[in-house]
Amino acid sequence: MVLRLVFFALLALAPLAGASALDYDLGFSPGGTALGTVVAAIGTARQTIAVAAYEFTSAEVAQALAAAAVRGVRVWVVVDQKATKEKASQAVWLAAHGVGVRANGHYAIFHHKFLIIDQSTVETGSFNYTTSADKRNAENALVLRGVPDLANAYLTEWKRLWDQADDLPSAGGHR
Repeated sequence: MVLRLVFFALLALAPLAGASALDYDLGFSPGGTALGTVVAAIGTARQTIAVAAYEFTSAEVAQALAAAAVRGVRVWVVVDQKATKEKASQAVWLAAHGVGVRANGHYAIFHHKFLIIDQSTVETGSFNYTTSADKRNAENALVLRGVPDLANAYLTEWKRLWDQADDLPSAGGHR
């Protein structure tokens, strides 16, 4: 049933891509393919990555984002404010490693989990950037490449969330 729904969702998105074949990667967890899909997508970034994340405890995703920043990619992350108080949160670590990080506390749950890469790739799905999502939960991560219109729609929402969020003390507030 889930694969059928994903298939129909991909068919519906194909016209947005403006091409006859949709370029995508798909991963599931538990089992590691969702985490690998997210980390691989981050590794393709050349200019920008904008992230919206509910919980953020995955050291692997944080390290991939920090490595992108070291490569010269501009990286910004907006997270749920409550999640930054978790002991295992990677938000402060990311801010200390050159990533612009803000915390959004305007919602009961800031439940987003998506990446916009180079304004033409979107990673989305149920996969929280957490160890639990990778090891214990049934999750999915979908990367859609070559979809600038879709990426722009996600980026518009991301900018709204970023603008209403507060800088982490060590984040410096990149704009």
